[in-house]
Amino acid sequence: MSDHTRAQRPEAAPFTERTPRVVAARRLTRRPGRDRAEQFLAEGAQAVREALVWSAAGRGRVHELFVTDTAAERNRSIVDSALEAGVRINAITDKAAAGLSETVTPQGLLAVCDPVDVPLETALRGTPRLVAVLHGVTDPGNAGTVVRVADATGADAVIFAGDTVDPHNGKCVRASTGSVFHLPIARARDAAEVFEACRTAGLALVAADGYATDDLDTADQRGDLAHPTAWVFGSEAHGLPDTVIADLDTSLKVPIYGAAESLNLATAAAVCLYASAKALRRKD
Repeated sequence: MSDHTRAQRPEAAPFTERTPRVVAARRLTRRPGRDRAEQFLAEGAQAVREALVWSAAGRGRVHELFVTDTAAERNRSIVDSALEAGVRINAITDKAAAGLSETVTPQGLLAVCDPVDVPLETALRGTPRLVAVLHGVTDPGNAGTVVRVADATGADAVIFAGDTVDPHNGKCVRASTGSVFHLPIARARDAAEVFEACRTAGLALVAADGYATDDLDTADQRGDLAHPTAWVFGSEAHGLPDTVIADLDTSLKVPIYGAAESLNLATAAAVCLYASAKALRRKD
């Protein structure tokens, strides 16, 4: 690690897996630890880069970086950006990096960040036109991918409703490839509260349901997708409960033209969100 980087911390030797700061950071790999500390870990060059931009914009704070010598050499521009922002840089051993990582191949670069989620009313303020609601989604990879898709489609927010995975879960953050730092994310255990807030914001609540009578093609032909919409997605294993679907304004399925039995959650969400985004842009 460069002398410039080491100058931020007087200790000559890198932190090990037993160093108290590393031990404290390792607690952030579990939800109870994240909730207590009100912090989470973002791992990898893309996530850390986006976290620093997010912090510079005043939307949250990056508290410190943990970086191995190899990762520091590979990501000099990121480390320099952190130094310029006054972020504490901690040199760590490869073994310490492995303890902080939730991947098979640790990237050796991690940031300790403030939570990204905002209050529900903040996420829906203004005149949102496209929102993704994850209801009961427990797979972090799927959830993170939906956040990434929502970001790519220009959605206004992603809302985690009910008993849903933590958006700060390490796998969720990695699957989002930095998108958790780009658009408003809100969490609410009361799904009814989420649905009411979406309606108040002028959004139609549409369930993504493989058993729906109508499909995206029919809805698009009618012009339904050109209206402000909150798409509600359920878990991959069980979909949305019938009681939830009954509370929504309508339900639509993705048409299957081939022999596939169904689409997985993230793929179906991508199709639905892009269909709405295209209809909204066409209307503009």
